Amino acid sequence: MDVIRKQSYLNTIISTVGMVVGYLNTVLVLPYFLADPDKVGLTRFLLSVSPVFAQFAALGFTNTSARFFPYFRDRDKQHNGFLFLMLAIPMLGFAVVTVLFLLLKPAVFDLYRVTSPLAVDYYYYIIPLSFFTLLFLLLDAYLRSLYKTIVQTFLQDFLVRVLTMACAALFYWGVIDFQWFVILFIAANSSTALICIVYLLWLRQFFVRPGRNMFQIVPIKEVVQYGLYAFLGNISGTIIAFTDTAMIMAYRGLSDVAYYTTGYFITSAILVPYRSMNKILSPQVADLFKQKDMPALARLYKNMTRVNLLIGLLLFLGIWCNVDNIFALMPPEYSAGRYVILFMGIARIFELATGLNAMILVTSHKYRYDLILNILMVALVIFTNYLLIPPYGISGAAFASMLVFIFINIFRVAFVGYFFKMQPFGWDSLLLLLIAGAAYLASWLLPRMDVLLLDIAVRSALITAVYGGLAIGLKVSPELNNGIKKTLLRFGLTKTNRL
Repeated sequence: MDVIRKQSYLNTIISTVGMVVGYLNTVLVLPYFLADPDKVGLTRFLLSVSPVFAQFAALGFTNTSARFFPYFRDRDKQHNGFLFLMLAIPMLGFAVVTVLFLLLKPAVFDLYRVTSPLAVDYYYYIIPLSFFTLLFLLLDAYLRSLYKTIVQTFLQDFLVRVLTMACAALFYWGVIDFQWFVILFIAANSSTALICIVYLLWLRQFFVRPGRNMFQIVPIKEVVQYGLYAFLGNISGTIIAFTDTAMIMAYRGLSDVAYYTTGYFITSAILVPYRSMNKILSPQVADLFKQKDMPALARLYKNMTRVNLLIGLLLFLGIWCNVDNIFALMPPEYSAGRYVILFMGIARIFELATGLNAMILVTSHKYRYDLILNILMVALVIFTNYLLIPPYGISGAAFASMLVFIFINIFRVAFVGYFFKMQPFGWDSLLLLLIAGAAYLASWLLPRMDVLLLDIAVRSALITAVYGGLAIGLKVSPELNNGIKKTLLRFGLTKTNRL
């Protein structure tokens, strides 16, 4: 738990700073520096399609690392060739997917030539971006199995965003044209994989030789079978993230993609603590399953859910109560994403409230059920988007995603409860929602101020004071009260255990 706590704190700090940079890019830099919403939409399209490409090529090996690495772990034997296995097969997969990608070009061109011509012009740029996305996903999974998460968080959540800002500035100042901006944008997002290789070399963990016994440690049939299910499950999850973008592009064009993904990104701050913890929790869950320590897993499930919900609700309040202020900073047309923020914010809160259910299913011997749910989720997302995007645009897409996320996560909780006799909820979950309601009411009663930044500061401070004060006073989270107590004791500000 100490490893989880330490790395989660560091990951959260890095991700939070990176989120600030990301917000600057999303709210100010890209909308104003690129000026054209279609150009902003192209950057979001590239970042949506490359993970789909990469996951098809990965063939499930990102999840294979979390499940099977504990059995291969042996540094003296170079982890029995595990990294070679992780890299070799997905690289073959990438070659096959690239051929299919090129064969699909005529159909893609016909679909997007009218509504999103810029995406057609930069079609081939997807290939190098997808290759380095694949390489980063594999190396990140391997590093997480080694309980190393800080560097990848810094690269993905901070460095890439700073480099993106620099690329946009060069375009805005006329130093480069838009084509060179896209090239540098892809290079910035590809740099993470190369730096991970350097990091592994520094750790002396870059073992790319095949191991003599790598197929004997775990039966190859089991590895392949799990990889196939994980592959289909990962593709389902990635397609869900891509479906909204692809269907909005087809129906509405790249400008609406820019508005939708801007609102989508703004709500991603809610998941910062959740994703930071998950980077280290995945191998921890795998180890607990290996040890068959179900009581410890149940405690981890409930404790992490409470912490994630505590932080996530505060972040959602900060975003939604300041939504008018956020759009006041942006070009007026981006306010079309207002209800994207509301619906996706609710969806993300529900994801936090249901905790580690997907990770537990995927890591356990019941992983097939998560695959079934992911396939169902893809079908529901496509169907509901088909119904709601034409009449309601990007708000319809967000509402469809919210409904599907809630529906599927209810089933995940039910499956984990049925198979493993554990669930993430307690009275503290309901109490946190009531506290969030009180903080929202306080913000609603606060008159709006004429000075934008002052209103943001005062409103955010009020929300934090009401929410934090009630959470501490009612002792809804032992982790919060104990953390404050330890901090006060460390600085000599208290000698009691009243918190």
